[in-house]
Amino acid sequence: MKIDPYDHKKKYLSWKSSINGKIPEISEQNSQIILDYVFDMEHGLNVSNVSKKGARGYPRMNNLKQRIIFLVKLFEEKYDLKDITQVSERTLHDFFTKMRNGDIRRLDGQVYQSSGDYVKVFKAFWHWYQKSSRKKGIEVFDLTIDLDASKEKPKWVYLTEDQVKRLVDNAKFDYKVLIMFLYDSGIRSPTELMNVKVSDFYNNFKELNIRDEISKTFGRRIKLMLCPDLIKRYVEEKKLKEEDYLFTTLHSNMNKYLKRLSTRIFGDAMSPAGQRYSELTLYDFRHCSCCYWLPRYKSESALKFRFGWKKSDKIHYYSEMLGMRDTISDEDLLVDLTKTEIEKRLLKSENEKNVLQERVDVLEKQMKIIAELVKKGVWVVSDD
Repeated sequence: MKIDPYDHKKKYLSWKSSINGKIPEISEQNSQIILDYVFDMEHGLNVSNVSKKGARGYPRMNNLKQRIIFLVKLFEEKYDLKDITQVSERTLHDFFTKMRNGDIRRLDGQVYQSSGDYVKVFKAFWHWYQKSSRKKGIEVFDLTIDLDASKEKPKWVYLTEDQVKRLVDNAKFDYKVLIMFLYDSGIRSPTELMNVKVSDFYNNFKELNIRDEISKTFGRRIKLMLCPDLIKRYVEEKKLKEEDYLFTTLHSNMNKYLKRLSTRIFGDAMSPAGQRYSELTLYDFRHCSCCYWLPRYKSESALKFRFGWKKSDKIHYYSEMLGMRDTISDEDLLVDLTKTEIEKRLLKSENEKNVLQERVDVLEKQMKIIAELVKKGVWVVSDD
């Protein structure tokens, strides 16, 4: 069984049973079209031609229904739009421009940091509406072509290797193990982390199998280079069995502890990745792990395998090249002239070797002839 740390399935099914066929606080027309959309996505119907086929998972369903309902409410509030399918292209652009610029703000008064995510949600909805309408013989213009779905990269806490060691030195034993495991493995938290069992370790805890069913992308077996001894000791002290999960503390409580610990050691200063040290979370260690392993892996594909990435741009996304160092050496500075001279010397040496080999071959032939003559009783007389 896969652990769902966010209870996505429970939340979605609870919402579905609570609405009783009508989404509250929005018009009848909007409620019906949104429910049609959400339930189609639940079953993988009318999915965009460029999107992955099949039913959407509960995490995606919760995100999708929450954001599209939120958008529809705002369109009703700002533009008195009781039927979202009647929105004009100009209105659509006006809304998302205001959201991006801060003219439309969150309930707490803050500017939306993820307006691009809302654009993507509306694009997905509109493409569904186009496809479902096409099946009815109705062609719908794509109003979303020119919408800007870009977004700023979220800030995170960057820690150097020495800073990670300081955290470990000052943490409780359970959190020493947790921090080093996160930093070593680069595992996704909390989704993959909370599903790791003792049986997933091999070769005396030096290898970890991240099973396909718990991974967001693909399963993988990776080497642990920094934490095997700690993990082994942790399992022994906790008397954990093969099918026991490695970490069972709520991820929210883990994050609270990490924030307190980081604040105590590093204060409230800003880290190089734009987030304050006091905001350290489990997922920041995936970023830090990428920064640690990036200069150590010789192959980009091997690094992507370790972290469960399919695309190379994830490397820069997670590392931002923080902690990278210049590794050029004197050997890399050999100019073409020097290389040519070395090549000439090697060629000369090879030629000399060939000449010597020819002489050895001639002598061996002569020795064979002499040996044959001696064997036949023929004496070789010198001219002297």
